[in-house]
Amino acid sequence: MALAFGFSLVVQWNDPDPLPWMVIYGAALLVCFLEIAGRTRIVPPLLVAAGALVWAGTIAPRVLGTVGFGEMFGGFEMRDVGVEESREMYGLLLVACWSLAVATAAWRRRPPPPAPPAR
Repeated sequence: MALAFGFSLVVQWNDPDPLPWMVIYGAALLVCFLEIAGRTRIVPPLLVAAGALVWAGTIAPRVLGTVGFGEMFGGFEMRDVGVEESREMYGLLLVACWSLAVATAAWRRRPPPPAPPAR
């Protein structure tokens, strides 16, 4: 996933609005690096997931029901705005799902709570 998010970050240079996309894919890449290093805490991937879900939610009303899933892969070029926004929404959902998976793994690895003191 680090490779996928790194590639996604780099190809945003030719996007009409590259900065917000580079930020979200860069944040997802950072979550991957934290996980690879074994330093993931629960909050950072949850914040990335929340941001991606909220952003995807703003795109969804314009896309759902208007662009078929198969249409997104009919060609590499952007045929129309609907296809572009559909790809963007699913990219954000991918970021959110992966970030939630990393947060879940971090939560499962957390140390057990300390035992209560003996009386």
